[in-house]
Amino acid sequence: MARTAVPGRLGDRLPWRAATLTERRSETRGASTLVLEVPGWPGHLAGQHVDVRLTAADGYSTQRSYSIASAPGAEQVELTVQRVTDGEVSPYLVDVFCAGDAVELRGPVGGWFVWRPEQTEPVLLVAGGSGLVPLMAMVRARRAVGGRSPFRLIYSVRTPEDRLYQDELRHTDPGLDVEYVYTRTAPEGSRRPPGRLRAEDLVASGWPPDLEPTVYVCGPTGFVECVADQLVGLGHAPGLVRTERFGPSGG
Repeated sequence: MARTAVPGRLGDRLPWRAATLTERRSETRGASTLVLEVPGWPGHLAGQHVDVRLTAADGYSTQRSYSIASAPGAEQVELTVQRVTDGEVSPYLVDVFCAGDAVELRGPVGGWFVWRPEQTEPVLLVAGGSGLVPLMAMVRARRAVGGRSPFRLIYSVRTPEDRLYQDELRHTDPGLDVEYVYTRTAPEGSRRPPGRLRAEDLVASGWPPDLEPTVYVCGPTGFVECVADQLVGLGHAPGLVRTERFGPSGG
């Protein structure tokens, strides 16, 4: 998931680290997971992100921010990148970047939109498109520690073919419920017609507010703002609704 850069943030003071691609794994027709070897990686929390910098032979350099998809403690850092039409960086990373190629990474960044294994309350994850990436890191982190806090994931996506991590989410972990909301094309026989995520979906597939779940919402800005408003309207405490959004960044 590409994220919008925030000038002057703490991440600017972190060092850049050399990283080498060891594997590029196709997730959908427009997204790939990059598996990176990063010597000296300090470790990360589920939900954090990194800055990625590419430098051309002529010295031209550009950077983007991407969420970390891998669980904390994994030997390598995984990023899932969605190709942005007419983008500058994402088409290269999704289609051209090859094993053995190098980039620079800075991070991890972020301390609010994270899930820690010591959390025991119910968790609701709400993803829009590639906003699933940092939430998948939380699912994987829970699995890695054998966590028992109940998770529910509501994943809004255009079509079944656009779903990230299809095989992994098809065999869900105990205590993890997954519900898909298709906005353009639903699978044959689907009980819910295609359409945007509604408050009714949050009621049917989420947690009731009186259980005081921590809610993580990630996706495009409009999606996140709409879902956050719906959650608060349903009675969820604003302080328990954590949001992460992304917008145009040049791709």
